[in-house]
Amino acid sequence: MSTSNISRRNFLRTTGISGAALCLGFMFSSSTEDADVINTGAADPSEIELNAWIKIDASGKVTLVDHRAEMGQGSYQSVPQILAEELEVNLKDVNIIFAQGNKEKYGNQITGGSSTIRGSYKNLLKLGATARVMLTAAAAAKWKVPVTECYAEAGHIIHRPSSKRFHYGELVNDAAKLEAPKDIVLKPKSAYKLIRQPLHRQDTPLKTNGVAGFGLDKKLPGMLYATVERNPRLRGKVKSYDDSAALKVPGVKKVFKVQMGVFKTFREGVAIVADSTWAAMQGKKALKVDWDDTGFDHVNTADIYISLEEKLKVEEGLILKKQGDPETAISIAAKKLDIIYQTPYQSHSAMEPVNCVAHYQGDKVEIWGPIQAPEWVQEYIAGQLGWAKENVIVNMTFLGGGFGRKAFMDYPHEATMISKEMGAPVQVVWTREDDATQGPYRPGFSYRCQGAIENGNITALKFRMAGQNNDHWRDGPSNKANRSTSEGFLKPYYDSIKNISFAEVVFETPIPTMWWRSVYASTNGFAYESFLDEMAHAAGKDPLDLRRQYLTDQRSQKLIDKMEEVSGWKNKRNNEGYGTAITECFSSTVGQVVKVSKNADGRLKIDHVWAVMDCGWYVNPDIVKAQVEGAILMGLGAATIHEITFKDGLVEQRNFYDYKMPRITDMPPIDVFIMENDEDAGGVGEPGLPAFAPALTNAIFDLTGKRIRKLPFDLTKV
Repeated sequence: MSTSNISRRNFLRTTGISGAALCLGFMFSSSTEDADVINTGAADPSEIELNAWIKIDASGKVTLVDHRAEMGQGSYQSVPQILAEELEVNLKDVNIIFAQGNKEKYGNQITGGSSTIRGSYKNLLKLGATARVMLTAAAAAKWKVPVTECYAEAGHIIHRPSSKRFHYGELVNDAAKLEAPKDIVLKPKSAYKLIRQPLHRQDTPLKTNGVAGFGLDKKLPGMLYATVERNPRLRGKVKSYDDSAALKVPGVKKVFKVQMGVFKTFREGVAIVADSTWAAMQGKKALKVDWDDTGFDHVNTADIYISLEEKLKVEEGLILKKQGDPETAISIAAKKLDIIYQTPYQSHSAMEPVNCVAHYQGDKVEIWGPIQAPEWVQEYIAGQLGWAKENVIVNMTFLGGGFGRKAFMDYPHEATMISKEMGAPVQVVWTREDDATQGPYRPGFSYRCQGAIENGNITALKFRMAGQNNDHWRDGPSNKANRSTSEGFLKPYYDSIKNISFAEVVFETPIPTMWWRSVYASTNGFAYESFLDEMAHAAGKDPLDLRRQYLTDQRSQKLIDKMEEVSGWKNKRNNEGYGTAITECFSSTVGQVVKVSKNADGRLKIDHVWAVMDCGWYVNPDIVKAQVEGAILMGLGAATIHEITFKDGLVEQRNFYDYKMPRITDMPPIDVFIMENDEDAGGVGEPGLPAFAPALTNAIFDLTGKRIRKLPFDLTKV
């Protein structure tokens, strides 16, 4: 589509359908949690903004406009699986197309926070059920029989007494004339046929046969290709450049300076535009640039962590949450702990390189690419160009991994400015070195954790975190504590521990940072769950028993029961180390148990990981398990293999040879268990990550007596 004003006519044309169709959409009130379903065929698109559309054509084919991105987390499967359940159609009869960026029509389109299912599943269920009810009513009217005598099955409405049936396609013309009913009764879980089933993902064949369209697959008539040599130091400038050799490379068209926005700052570089990506890359190698990076901090990793630790020693920080009087309780306690934990900067390193296609057309720009946050891209570029955001058209493609990196606005903005200069559509491709050295990164943190114990019980916990607050990049320095300082820490602890506080010790560097899978829980979880383990041993208690003591709600108790059962926690043998951690992330709780031992040569090995996921309502158990497994592997890499480090303002890692990934031989056996309950849906894509690192290091302590308080560490050297 080339316009963000999606009318019913444009929708039908885009989906390749003409003639009669039943089209349903959402009309939101002030809350996106509960939207009204409307028959868009009878609506004036100029008056009603629609969040999502479902259409059934005369052949019975169902098309859904998906407002979120698919980056491997499984929404391309889960969303239609929800829809098909209530609609009573075969999943193979559901077609998905990606929506354009349009916050007014589609609400929040940011694919992050593990929010796609938990934020929309109730509306999607209602949408599918509404279509089924309307089709049933249309069939009953045709037969002149009571609606109660009719039911839906496999894309048909069947009259129970006579066994007569209509295909959905035969009913759309009549159903399209009906008003969408307001009171819809959804199926009970016991009646599900598709939901909760481990159905094969629909995007798997597309991604293996080459049909799936990623950003790099987009081609436009007259499109040019660009790479950019960007300042290798943070916030540096271009002093001068020599493009004579670059312009001699066959296919290179033009070389010029370009800026890309990095939140409220800009990064400078030199663009090389050519008739192929290869030519642009060769031109980049031939380019000579003289950089000006005076006046900016040339940061070093060692200095960062020295500064963080010094600040934690003397600063109380900005309070996010506080109950009771932890300072007094700690000061008078007979037994107390005061410990520092450290986590590193990390790259997102998605397998698909960063890329974007932009076509600047004078009064508008159209963008295609792997984009997690189309509305942010619209707002940022429109602001930079002084346009209405409707003039920035964003088309989402499949993403080959994102983890938060592709919710950034820098690369679409850069592609837009290059296209503007060239007066033609341009595809900008980042190399792996660009991605590694330019960021943004998961920020590194240091934590000071203090606690008090009286008579074997925890009487106080005091946590302070020091590191970069991602929100400051967008909103500037703040006198408010990082809103995520307590992320990962389970809420039931507040009910059972009288004195608790969380504070942020503010720290700034010019290093660009961004959300990373599971965001702050990935670092908080290591510190807080490691500290609870240390508190358990100081109190003379089993670590899992201590968590059971203070996580008194029924949901947590059942989770701990399951962890004990599946891991054999109570039957630990000599020469085996068991560690545990329980973290909360995006409304889901995950408990993990890690078992370690040593080989005959004395080297440490991870024998097994048991993960218990409580995500409430869920769709596809295979997707849930795959996401937890992937999160654990990503957590393993971040804890034991790779980190981003800085020396004199330069990133020291450049590619996978020095920012190594876990290999298949590093993957431990993993068993994932899903709790069954009647709770609302929580996130799935990210919550499996935070608990792994502390569970692993706690297991190592159980086996060796050695505490690991700094990540990453080398498993082979423990």
